[in-house]
Amino acid sequence: MNQRGAAATLKSCVPANGRSTVTGPLEGILVADFSRVLAGPLASMTLSDLGARVIKVERPGHGDDTRAWGPPFTEHGSTYFASVNRGKESITLDLGDPEDLRLARELALRADVLLENFTPGTMERFGLGFDQLRAANPGLVHCSITGFGTEAGARMLGYDFVVQAVGGLMSVTGQPDGEPTKVGVALVDVLTGKDVAAGVLAALFARERTGRGQRLEVSLLTSLLGALVNQGQATLATGTPPRAMGNQHPSIAPYETLQAADRPLAVACGNDLQFGRLCGVLDRPELADDPRFRTNPDRVAHRPELIADLEAALAARNAEDWVADLTAAGVPAGPVNDIARAIELAAELGLDPTIELPDGHGRQLRHPVRWVGTELPEPSPPPALGEQDAAVRAWLADPAHDSPAPTKETR
Repeated sequence: MNQRGAAATLKSCVPANGRSTVTGPLEGILVADFSRVLAGPLASMTLSDLGARVIKVERPGHGDDTRAWGPPFTEHGSTYFASVNRGKESITLDLGDPEDLRLARELALRADVLLENFTPGTMERFGLGFDQLRAANPGLVHCSITGFGTEAGARMLGYDFVVQAVGGLMSVTGQPDGEPTKVGVALVDVLTGKDVAAGVLAALFARERTGRGQRLEVSLLTSLLGALVNQGQATLATGTPPRAMGNQHPSIAPYETLQAADRPLAVACGNDLQFGRLCGVLDRPELADDPRFRTNPDRVAHRPELIADLEAALAARNAEDWVADLTAAGVPAGPVNDIARAIELAAELGLDPTIELPDGHGRQLRHPVRWVGTELPEPSPPPALGEQDAAVRAWLADPAHDSPAPTKETR
């Protein structure tokens, strides 16, 4: 058995971070997580939620930057850090220290997956690059996350807010007469983390056929560009970049917030049938036959007049009443909720949006994929800085430490 196989056996038999003994689809996979902040930690938490063992490598005395990002804080630390680091083990290693660097390399040689988001070239400088590891660990999936790639953009620092700006997202977000506006969460980091998780899972699947690992590179900028979908394609097709339209859709109407008597509601008519139903609920059936509004392109071309007519009718009642009637009629509509109400709604709908962590760590938003008929492991709380230092260091220093006998041959 090679080192990777030994690590897999240890993961399945020794839940060193105290997590549930229930195994998930990634049981036996060991992730060496050298990443920090959001995109990488979100990807590694996804892998942990699915059953992988994740060992998070942090800088001594400081740790992941997000440990200090607050408020808000709880008695357990930063809520930002907690949001993307459950189910992991934390070990502190100073890569400038020869012994700590030896342990870091040992971890990389036992890992199935290595995630990192250092400045390009850093891992190679420490002997932890893909080409430096693959001879001893040919099954390693080595994923580097950057802001702007490893070539001309290698020295550009990739923070989500900056990428939202230079990547065009801010140019289509906000009011038409307002300044370019960021999205209310670090959406680029989130998108990148999901791309990383998808790429890693595909590489692990390919390894089952080939026995070989893979080097992956994911940049924040290309993840954002890939997520611009219709706006990006429209730019390529026409040569004209779109601009911010507030809550309006560039290609569909009505597909925006509309003002009712008390507050706005979101209405999204994706076809003419839904628009006809909307007009019926508003007791304005003649609007569906109006030549200005008969088809979606007509409605987009005459949006100001359309919105004026719709809001005149909506002014008769409160948003909540309209949403109930529109939903009953098959018209996509909903109130503009805050995050607390959104979580409550998901619970009311039976979606089980949260999980309860042990030891007083409270609730967290769970991974969005629900496995029907499959039980996933219950995650442990986000680790304190270096919480598993002793156990992981002892294991890395002595490959036989606490390692059970292998149960099957691993290529």
